[in-house]
Amino acid sequence: MPRRVLIGFGVDVDAVAGWLGSYGGEDSVSDISRGLYSGEVGVPRLLKLFKKYGIRTTWFIPGKSCVGHSLETFPEQMAAVRDAGHEIGLHGYSHENPVSMTLEQQKDILDYTYDLLAKFNNGVPPKGSVAPWWETSAEGTMLLLDKGIEYDHSHMAHDSQAYYLRDEDTWTRIDYSGKAETWMKPLQRGNVTGLVELPANWYLDDLPPMMFIKGSANSHGWVNSRDVEQLWKDTFTYLYREEEDFIFPITIHPDVSGRPHVLLMLERFIEWVNTHEDVHWVCMNDMANEFRAKNAPPAGARMPRGMESGTSQ
Repeated sequence: MPRRVLIGFGVDVDAVAGWLGSYGGEDSVSDISRGLYSGEVGVPRLLKLFKKYGIRTTWFIPGKSCVGHSLETFPEQMAAVRDAGHEIGLHGYSHENPVSMTLEQQKDILDYTYDLLAKFNNGVPPKGSVAPWWETSAEGTMLLLDKGIEYDHSHMAHDSQAYYLRDEDTWTRIDYSGKAETWMKPLQRGNVTGLVELPANWYLDDLPPMMFIKGSANSHGWVNSRDVEQLWKDTFTYLYREEEDFIFPITIHPDVSGRPHVLLMLERFIEWVNTHEDVHWVCMNDMANEFRAKNAPPAGARMPRGMESGTSQ
C-alpha cells in the first residue's frame, strides 16, 4: 500500500460566539467587534486561500454564526463556506463550556445545533464535532454517539494517530484533608466506543500564540508567525521521518488566520508541505473514514447511532 499522510485544516469560526462563550468579552464592545472581523473579514480571506491551493477543509461552526437573525451572525459568509464544498461540523452554539453546563443544557444545545446545521447544509447532517475550548464533559462521548456523530476533534491522547474514544475514564482527585491512601488509586479506563477521535493539539493551533485575550493568561497575540510556522514544520518533519502513515490536523480561526501576516505564513507552510511526497490535503471526515476503514472497533463497542451495522449514515 502506498504511504498515506493526511493533513487538513479545521477552521473554528468562534467569531462573536467565542467572545460570548469562552473568551470573556461579552461586555466589551471592542471584543465583540473583533468577532465581527472574524466573520466578515477573516472568513472570506481564508476561503480565497483554500481556493488558491485547491484545499477542501472542515469548518466547525457555532450555531450562532449561521442562524442569520442578528448582526452577530454571518449567514452570507457561512453560505459561502458551504457553497465552496467545505465540510461543516458542530462547535456549540455560543461557544459554551460543556463542563459548566448541566446534562440537559448540553443535550439541548447538541440537538438544536445538529438540526440547525443539517438544515443549513441542505439536509446533510454534521459528522464531526469540536468541543468549545476543547473542554469535554464526562457525558460528552455518549451524547455524541446518541446523536450519530461519527468523529470528535477535542481530546489529546495522541497527536498524529486517530483512535477510538472511550466512553468515560475515571480518576481520583487529591483530597489533602484526608489520608493519602484515599487518592492513591490508578486511573480507570472506560469502554472503547466506535467514535473516532482525531486528536486536538494546542501546538497545532493558531490561537494561543497569535491572539490576545484579556482574560486568558496563556494568550499572547504578538508571537512572530514565523516561530509558529517553524514549530509546525518541525512537528511535521519529525512525523514524516519517524512514522509511515499519520494525520496532521491543524486548527485555525478566522480571527487569527484571517490576518495578513498569518495568511502569508499559511501560504508558506502549504507550499512547503506540498514539496513532500504521499501527502494529501483532506477534510477531517476523510481522516476519520480512512481510520475506520483500516481499524475496526472492538466487538460490542457502542457505535454512533445509524452505524450499528458498520456503515455510515
